[in-house]
Amino acid sequence: MSNVFKALSDPTRRRVLQLLRKGPLSAGALSECFDVSKPTMSAHFAVLREADLVHAEKAGKSVIYHLKLSVLEEALLGFVGSFGIGAETPEPKKETAR
Repeated sequence: MSNVFKALSDPTRRRVLQLLRKGPLSAGALSECFDVSKPTMSAHFAVLREADLVHAEKAGKSVIYHLKLSVLEEALLGFVGSFGIGAETPEPKKETAR
């Protein structure tokens, strides 16, 4: 899960995930959305792949990225669950008369 949060900690990577929510995009198309070098974008893509948030598919000379939303959902649910949010709350114990 730490890889997921590392990936989500960067605004560029979060924006890549937002763009991929609309559908698969090539590395080139994604890179055009940012004012950074191609090696920098490659590093961002590597972090997202390592966190298993995206799937990369070769299509000729292009690499097409797909969002793996289920992994992101599982990570966020696990994070929220670690705080007990969403867990069933136990019924309060009734006091018995002495």
